[in-house]
Amino acid sequence: MMSLVSAALLTGAGAPPSSTAAPADDPFVWLEDWTGPRAMQWVEAENKATVDAFQKDPRYAGYYKEALAIASAKDRIAMPMLIHGRVYNFWRDADHPQGIWRYTSPADYASDMPHWTTVLDLDALSKAEGKKWVWKGATILDPEERLALLNLSDGGEDAVTLREFDLQTGQFVKGGFDIPTSKQNVGWLNKDSILIARDWGADQHGGTMTKSGYPFVVKTLRRGEPLSAAIEVYRGAASDQVGTYPMILSDGSGNRAAFLYRGVTFFGNETYLVTDKGVKKLPLPTKSQLQGMVAGQVLIQTSEIWTSGGVTVPSGSLAAVPLAALQSGAELKPQILFAPNARQSIDGVAATKNHVILSINDNVRGRVQVLTPQATGWMSRLVALPDNATISIASASDKGDQAYLAVAGFLAPTTLWAMDAADPKPVQVKAMPARFDAAGLVVDQFEATSTDGTKIPYFIVHRKDMKPDGSTPTIMTAYGGFEVPMTPSYAAITGKLWLERGNSFVLANIRGGGEFGPAWHEAGLKTKRQIIYDDFAAVAQDIFARKLSSPQKFGIYGGSNGGLLMGVEFNQHPDLWNGVVIQVPLLDMIRYEQIAAGASWVDEYGSVSVPAEKAFLEKISPYANIRKGVKYPTPYIWTTTKDDRVGPQHARKFAARLKDYGLPYHFYEDTAGGHSGDADIEQGARLQAMQMVYFSQRLEGQ
Repeated sequence: MMSLVSAALLTGAGAPPSSTAAPADDPFVWLEDWTGPRAMQWVEAENKATVDAFQKDPRYAGYYKEALAIASAKDRIAMPMLIHGRVYNFWRDADHPQGIWRYTSPADYASDMPHWTTVLDLDALSKAEGKKWVWKGATILDPEERLALLNLSDGGEDAVTLREFDLQTGQFVKGGFDIPTSKQNVGWLNKDSILIARDWGADQHGGTMTKSGYPFVVKTLRRGEPLSAAIEVYRGAASDQVGTYPMILSDGSGNRAAFLYRGVTFFGNETYLVTDKGVKKLPLPTKSQLQGMVAGQVLIQTSEIWTSGGVTVPSGSLAAVPLAALQSGAELKPQILFAPNARQSIDGVAATKNHVILSINDNVRGRVQVLTPQATGWMSRLVALPDNATISIASASDKGDQAYLAVAGFLAPTTLWAMDAADPKPVQVKAMPARFDAAGLVVDQFEATSTDGTKIPYFIVHRKDMKPDGSTPTIMTAYGGFEVPMTPSYAAITGKLWLERGNSFVLANIRGGGEFGPAWHEAGLKTKRQIIYDDFAAVAQDIFARKLSSPQKFGIYGGSNGGLLMGVEFNQHPDLWNGVVIQVPLLDMIRYEQIAAGASWVDEYGSVSVPAEKAFLEKISPYANIRKGVKYPTPYIWTTTKDDRVGPQHARKFAARLKDYGLPYHFYEDTAGGHSGDADIEQGARLQAMQMVYFSQRLEGQ
């Protein structure tokens, strides 16, 4: 099942404050003042009412206790990061709610009780510095893998501080890189120089951030120098929808190169090679991503057809081209490593020292292949792993061929498998204990027919002895955007708090996502987006036709783009649901381009500056389409103040309009956690428990 926020928008860069020019027909634009006193007073009052409604429910205390116990359990799998010949792990539990970064040896990691050495304690650091530091990852210097730039966020925002850390000594580097907070990305050029894209402030050309709050100027910065001494390497344009970012690729053969991505649109980018003579634009597809390098072969994943050197690479494929050809400017003749069929898509790519690990979705079921470069082409080997599961690459490194794979299903707790890519025979090394009683539960996969006749698959987890009379309380989620696939996973809290009570869970694989590759996504872009919403409603109607549930017993939830989906379904089909949870959502699609990072998503949603797209957005915008006198289900809308990606403004305005129209609702805005609502484990448990109280009240009764 899905995590609390069903999926996240694909980028995590910055967000300027929204415009405050109020349209004549928008009386709640004042709630766009992100942290303004009037807006925050409104939030405080709304929060009190919702806390009273949910946390005073007699079920809340039990739900919270169970959710917190699962989230903080010490027998969870410590997911590995292969760095510096060690296994690193970022860990949260009741003793470390913000988390610790720690390591052990590969041999000790394989034992039942590894002995960990803590290198960074975020709780202690936060206390010492008066911050609420949230871990956002680390950028490691290769090939030594001794130095790292830690990404630390105050409260969970996408904006981070970069601080240099020595993995050998376990200390921050004295006089090392210490880059102040910004929406920023970085790559190590060498031990003493970094490539960095960030907010450089205004210069002679104007600002250095796009309208959506992403940096578009990349500079080199040397150790010990102030930001003002950084030397510009490349400048995108303020009109770019996204921004420009550095990326370093290396392989086990000693090859290394620096690249830049310029995100002209969300899905269309230009790729550049950084050379001693300057930056060189590469003849790569605009809808493509660099995914690593093996034996001097650069791995490229495409989301469009690519023809080069007499070779046609299908959309959704993985291909390789020589780094030497990119450097010399020779004609590119890509080799196709994997081309999907109509029901397949790439889920993940990882390069080891001598091989490529490829995870794919095959009719929403996980598969793994190992690809190996040879003199005559690439050899592919299928890896034997459990079927009917989601399989992801947990960790791999170009310093060796060892890797870890994670396997999970709706009813199968996550297991971790160690594999040598040179001889891909994975061995299970970790297994998470069951967190809920799955006895008597089954998983079925059905297909619904959408309005255009397309078959839309969905999974339903339910009791085997469930009566097909429509009486079973059921919750359904989906995402439907940005080519993000939604696949089976083990959601322990949903299982414990919902399935154990005899209820059902549904995952809908609607269009807009990436379950079946780029075409599945592109079917719902911009003005074609209504089909996504039709798909979702069709799944619900199919469930009702099978008498697996009924509207009075049916609830839906989704976050981010999935929150927009919930808002649309709330408006278009109020008779199909008795509960709607709208998480960290986009809802005002007329002004979304002016709120937080919204301008970066024009490639997905369209723009009000284009008449046909404006007309469509006006038709589907949840905020614009609430109607007085309609019998809507009472929704639960929640967001976070620290969300600097989508922003809390959408959720606030939607709730305010419901209130103005005299329509019932619940609204809650957590003051920390960013877009993912995960500042610490207590926050996650609280949000889960409140959501389950809401569904229990709506679908099971008081």
